[in-house]
Amino acid sequence: MINVLIVDDHELVRTGISRILKDERGIKVIGEAGTGEEALQFCRQNAPDVVLMDMNMPGMGGMTATKRVMHFCPDIKVLALSVTCEEPVPTKVMQLGAAGFISKNAAPSEMVSAIRKVYSGVRHISDEVAQKMALSKLNHQGDNPFDELSDRELQIMLMITRGEKVNDIATQLNVSAKTVNSYRYRMFEKLSIQGDVELTHLALRHGMIDIAKA
Repeated sequence: MINVLIVDDHELVRTGISRILKDERGIKVIGEAGTGEEALQFCRQNAPDVVLMDMNMPGMGGMTATKRVMHFCPDIKVLALSVTCEEPVPTKVMQLGAAGFISKNAAPSEMVSAIRKVYSGVRHISDEVAQKMALSKLNHQGDNPFDELSDRELQIMLMITRGEKVNDIATQLNVSAKTVNSYRYRMFEKLSIQGDVELTHLALRHGMIDIAKA
């Protein structure tokens, strides 16, 4: 039996995925979480086999949650889910140790297949995501400026574009507000922008954030 945890900040999404998996032989949904913090706590207490992890959530977010789950529970397979599949997010998530990355536009059958594959030790990337990753490496003329950001800078960028304040980000990441601002200003310099509004507009132009959650 493959024990699965579903992590998404939208209850309707969690319910929909749960219903898809309900009748699948050998797969059992043992929990749901609405934030990365809840997911990490659940994983440390219950050790699911596979975690379906939304990448764009409030709080610590899917990327940080993936990193922390991998640190505290290295045997768990994290299968990343995202509406926005532009680089460099998929590559960075896979580098953190995720077992797979699939688009939320994927068919239910692919999600089920991906769960079985990552559980068996085979990494899985949706065709849509794999194509974007490949094109990103080939198309040097259209390089995404966000490729220049470090993992922590990218993480903070995603939090800022969700409208989170510096002090809240600092609390969630267990760092000082001064440290968060240092990352912000470094990002602004790398991206040649002046502030959070420009950052959000740039992220939208490059498909880095989900418009529905921006």
